[in-house]
Amino acid sequence: KAEAKPAQQPAQAARPAANAQPARPAAGNARPANAQGPYGRPANAQGPYGRPANPQGQQGPYGRPANPQGPYGRPANPQGQQQGPYGRPANPQGPYGRPANPQGPYGRPANPQGPYGRPANPQGQQQGPYGRPANPQGPYGRPANGTAPQGGARPAGGNFGRPAGGAGRPPMGGRSKPVDLAPAMEKERVSNYDPNKKNYVRQHDPERVAKNRKQLARENYNGGMDDEVIRGGRRARATKKPSAQQLMAPIVITEATMTAETITVKDLTERIGKPAGEILKKLLMLGVMANINSELDYDTASLVCSDFGVTLELKLDKTAEDNLAETDFEDAEEDLQPRPPVVTIMGHVDHGKTSLLDYIRHAHVTQGEAGGITQHIGAYTVTVNDQIITFLDTPGHEAFTAMRKRGAQSTDIAVLVVAADDGVMPQTVEAINHAKAAEVPIIVAINKMDKDSANPERIKQDLTAHELVPEEWGGDTIMCPVSAHTGMGIDNLLEMILLQADMCQLRANPNRMAKGIIVEAKLDKARGPVATVLLQNGTLHVGDNIVAGLAAGRVRAMVNDKGERVKEAGPSMPVEIAGFTDVPSAGDDMMAVEDDRLGRQVVEERRNKLKAARVASSSKVSLDNLFSRMDQNKMTTLNLIVKADVQGSVEAVKQALEKLSNDEVRVRVLHSAVGAVTKDDVNLASAFDAIIIGFNIRPDNTARETAEHDGVDIRLYRVIYQAIEDIEKAMKGLLAPEYKEVLLGHAEVRNTFRITGAGTVAGCYVQDGKLQRNAQVRLLRDNIVVFEGKLSSLKRFKDDAKEVATGYECGVSFDSFNDIKEGDIIECFIMEEIER
Repeated sequence: KAEAKPAQQPAQAARPAANAQPARPAAGNARPANAQGPYGRPANAQGPYGRPANPQGQQGPYGRPANPQGPYGRPANPQGQQQGPYGRPANPQGPYGRPANPQGPYGRPANPQGPYGRPANPQGQQQGPYGRPANPQGPYGRPANGTAPQGGARPAGGNFGRPAGGAGRPPMGGRSKPVDLAPAMEKERVSNYDPNKKNYVRQHDPERVAKNRKQLARENYNGGMDDEVIRGGRRARATKKPSAQQLMAPIVITEATMTAETITVKDLTERIGKPAGEILKKLLMLGVMANINSELDYDTASLVCSDFGVTLELKLDKTAEDNLAETDFEDAEEDLQPRPPVVTIMGHVDHGKTSLLDYIRHAHVTQGEAGGITQHIGAYTVTVNDQIITFLDTPGHEAFTAMRKRGAQSTDIAVLVVAADDGVMPQTVEAINHAKAAEVPIIVAINKMDKDSANPERIKQDLTAHELVPEEWGGDTIMCPVSAHTGMGIDNLLEMILLQADMCQLRANPNRMAKGIIVEAKLDKARGPVATVLLQNGTLHVGDNIVAGLAAGRVRAMVNDKGERVKEAGPSMPVEIAGFTDVPSAGDDMMAVEDDRLGRQVVEERRNKLKAARVASSSKVSLDNLFSRMDQNKMTTLNLIVKADVQGSVEAVKQALEKLSNDEVRVRVLHSAVGAVTKDDVNLASAFDAIIIGFNIRPDNTARETAEHDGVDIRLYRVIYQAIEDIEKAMKGLLAPEYKEVLLGHAEVRNTFRITGAGTVAGCYVQDGKLQRNAQVRLLRDNIVVFEGKLSSLKRFKDDAKEVATGYECGVSFDSFNDIKEGDIIECFIMEEIER
């Protein structure tokens, strides 16, 4: 081996002259076709990577010669020249270390070349693409048979055309790339060349046409990578995910649904996929002024949707109110049991309704009522012949219309009390109408038969005009003459009530959840909200969850009409319930529910519905009501705050006061509630300059002190008559004074005098009436008013006179007016204020 190793010589001795050009290979690019080993390498003994084991003697790494080398394994003396960087010759060079002789693009020699700076005819053969020889090749551009010439340094600028022929590469071991075991086939190579990349993308599917990255992503998108595309060189990069606008096609909406009775414009835009501006434009064309938060009903929303070609369907979601209604089911026939009748005492005020009930109950209820009139609904039970009757006593005053209406709606039999000495009155007719509207039978009790002026026949005649014909006259109305003072006819009246109840066949199911009606409600300082409930069906127990109107809660305690605590109450029983979270409204239906959460949901839905209705009613402005609103702003307003002991009295006082409004003064109730007058009420009254009306209540000390400090007027009453009279007086004080003209007399001017310092004085004759000093006068000339003002002086001869009567002469003068002529007529009058 030592002998075979060539002698090493210094690098300077082996370099040629400075101007010498490097020798180019004479053999061209053709490789010999000798026998091959793996990968198309020659089959002779080889070193690593298919290099010959001993060309040029002992070798270094990668089959390179072991003689002294320069950088990158290049020989220290290629072509016998001194070298520069990277083993290039040191002779004068052009750009990129290329020789300075005339060159083509990129420092290539200027001789005729093929594509990419390759020689145009290396090896004397026609070339294929990319400057490769056109002879048949194996895979990866390797020669099909034979090996490329190997040796020391690679000649600069040379090209190696790989010989044709030979088989493909054998399978490689220890590599991670996939191996194509298919035999070599003559086919057109398909590539996807990107000029911005250094490598080519090679594909195996001959039917697939090269496409850009976006097209490949749309057709073969599987998480951002294309498995069928094999990229050489650098690592494959993930394909950019297409945007949502590229993948999403326009959606056409033809149907939409409404899940509530109203829908906002904003929600409608999302349902039908149209911009809010277009929807508002359609609404404006329909005459609806709206914004994006306005509520639209189904009819309006469906008209808008039809213009866009969308069919809007109303499908209401199942609400808590619907779930509550499902609990009110029809009872089976076998579950029904007889129940006591509910009887309402109705009639005109002071006709003896409560006195009649007192005699039946053997109590003196009227002694506790202010002014001797009933101002609450009283519910009582009476046992007659071992049968229970429930009585409701309603007010007879005109202000308590709502109470009488509630009493008629919650009753089974109506007893109409008419005074025999008074006859049929307005509230009597109203009670008849309420009973007829509730479709309940009417029994007439002709009261005060103990008086001498009693005339029952006239009462029967008057009632016949209202379709109440007595039985003895061929009708079907029971009429019983009674006296609450002596007790005459009371037993007969009770028997008639029980007979009528048997004919009605009143039954209920006591073995179910309770249902009733709120007869009265109030706020008790000790017990909180308290309501009088008349049960109509089922049984109510202490601890049951209940809901009534806008109030819910749980029954904490029940008290019957005698003031006794009870644990349960059955049908037709009046009880006072404590346990509501708020004061319910009189007339609301009360229902017991199994789940307290259902009760809270029902109350919340009702409040939201009421709030939406208020907003919808207040926000609607049209040309029809615009001028009426402007006129209302010009009106004088009397602001009131009404507080009472029970809900029914609140309603009655509020309605009675609001009826006092006229064209000039409007009564406005700012706030009405049950309970005592509080500091908040005084502050509200102070802010709006209002008067506080208290009915059967007293203000607390804080409220009283605040009212004295702020100057707020608190009026307390026990009888509704007094409240109405005082408010009428207050309204008169707010009215603008009204005057009328009162004519006093006429006088004729018969002569005029010019007096220095006094002006013109008219000598007059009083034709009719009288002339009065300081009165208003008009000076008429040919029935045309030429002056209107006051008399400055009135004299009878030389004496001042207060007035001059008919047939007398006098002298008069006017304030700042002297154009008086003979024949003028003086008309004297005064302005009197009209009492309103």
